[in-house]
Amino acid sequence: MNKYILIAITLVTLSSCKKWLDVKPVSQVSADEMFKTPDGFQDALNGIYSSCTNQNLYGYELTCGLPEVLAQNYYIIPEDYLHYKQTAAYNYRDPYFMAKKDTVWTGLYHGIANCNLILQNVETNKSVLTGDMYALIKAEALAMRGYLHFDLLRLFAPSFKSNPNAKAIPYVTDFSNKVTALSTVTEVLNNVATDLSQAKDLIRPVDPILSASYVPSYATDSNGHPSEQQNPNLFLQNRRHRMNYYAICGELARVNLYREKMSDALGNALEVINSNKFPWIVNSDFNQTDTKKKDRIMYKELLFAWYVPNMKDTLAAKFNAGVNSLVIDVDAGDAIYEKSTAGARDFRPTNWLLPSGATYSPKLYELQKYKRDPETNLYNLVLPAMRLSEMYYIASESSYDVNPTQSVEYLNLVRRNRGGMQDVVVNSKDQLIQELIKEERKETYGEGQIFYMYKRLNTNFPNLTGGAITASDKLFVMPLPNDEIEFGNR
Repeated sequence: MNKYILIAITLVTLSSCKKWLDVKPVSQVSADEMFKTPDGFQDALNGIYSSCTNQNLYGYELTCGLPEVLAQNYYIIPEDYLHYKQTAAYNYRDPYFMAKKDTVWTGLYHGIANCNLILQNVETNKSVLTGDMYALIKAEALAMRGYLHFDLLRLFAPSFKSNPNAKAIPYVTDFSNKVTALSTVTEVLNNVATDLSQAKDLIRPVDPILSASYVPSYATDSNGHPSEQQNPNLFLQNRRHRMNYYAICGELARVNLYREKMSDALGNALEVINSNKFPWIVNSDFNQTDTKKKDRIMYKELLFAWYVPNMKDTLAAKFNAGVNSLVIDVDAGDAIYEKSTAGARDFRPTNWLLPSGATYSPKLYELQKYKRDPETNLYNLVLPAMRLSEMYYIASESSYDVNPTQSVEYLNLVRRNRGGMQDVVVNSKDQLIQELIKEERKETYGEGQIFYMYKRLNTNFPNLTGGAITASDKLFVMPLPNDEIEFGNR
């Protein structure tokens, strides 16, 4: 067995102290030594989250970058981003694109390998994990293994709707150097659901987020001791920055919707909704003029978020640098948010899209979702991974066939909490789907989710010039890395 693994070791576990994730440089650590103590297991698990927030993964590319470009969400101007023009044109032979998607593939499978190493050692060294720690460590490692495989599937394989029996990706469950054969789309989805379901059962009795006293809160509050940071064990603080119980429910809702198991999707989405754990954003936070107190990402509504300690600087350079930013032209932005019609009262575009001061034609908006005040901010440095609103969208889509009235109500509940928008009237499931697509695009602009919805539904979608992109596996499916093909998996 390979005794070593490249992993980021945390000096302080995932809490939200002033420096709540202080990470040493990536180093080679003996697995035998790593897993002799509970701290070693915690460090190894924290290392997975930390490596996933690399800019080539969820720290930028898989959140704000590649999927948003593929979804036609940016007007690309600056030289630094000209490579994205080939990506937006779905030129998957472009050298930059090929290198980028191969880096994503390698990075996600690196995270999966680390999950498997933990899962292997959590059984052989179970005796060192006292109390609830065995269940927590194993559940999060299983959940992350499922989460990362699911995103690999959403990028590198046909959708379930398009071709459920197509050869897809390897589903890797062992820490070894053996080649794992490709599974089909259906097999991968079944394996993801199994990992997540096992994680859900394990973590249900022990996750602090399920206690009534655990209330989603901002990093600072009136007395300086927000609920999410009160556990004396730093590892158990800020559960929404990890694969907590509700994040696992949310991911199961996503996966079951993707594989068209509507009852299971609805059940998991409702478990989140009916918990009443995650409060809707209030106007005084979202529309706050003091940037230090402004909640631009609706932080309390997040089920799961990636902590990205350097995002304040890196994302400002990408989105808040005038004509050198990833921007959207004004007409396209206004069309997305239906500003002249149904979205006239929507408060999202007012806060997320700021007219650029740059002299340019067409006129441009800069994305403000990730802008930070240079000093103390209301919430932690995170990028959204899963939202409460998505659970309502999933509940809406998955319940229409059995209760269309309630289905539409789920959608309208989100709209009412986005500035008191008028309710939509829906007379067919096709019409509901079109309304859900529009709302998902508004809600998750710059978050890397809408492209996956287009793909799941195998639907045509708009580009920024008013035309349409025709649904096709040629654009929805990234090619596997050459090494994967070379070693006989294709």
